[in-house]
Amino acid sequence: MSRSLKKGHYVHPKLLKKIGKMKAGDLTPIKTWARASTITPEMVGFNFAVHNGKDFIKVRAVENMVGHKLGEFSPTRRFIRHGGKLQKEAEAGSAPAAKTAAKPAPKKK
Repeated sequence: MSRSLKKGHYVHPKLLKKIGKMKAGDLTPIKTWARASTITPEMVGFNFAVHNGKDFIKVRAVENMVGHKLGEFSPTRRFIRHGGKLQKEAEAGSAPAAKTAAKPAPKKK
């Protein structure tokens, strides 16, 4: 559910204060943990360092991002791959993967 129109978009007050102090076109990143803050038109053109739980991911606010949250552009999880052992062997091109896939079905009695 979205936020009430009466309340307006949520932007962390300290983040607005930092943006107000900076000059337009300044490329130094604004370090923030406020992932829930909405990107507003005043933020366009500024660089942000958004915390993802471990590191700060650099995000440059552009016009297409207005209305989205800062956290959307700083992923917290890293996808490695699906599959397990068989998938890893198949990617490596090893013969055991082909042998296990071509096993005959057990005989029924």
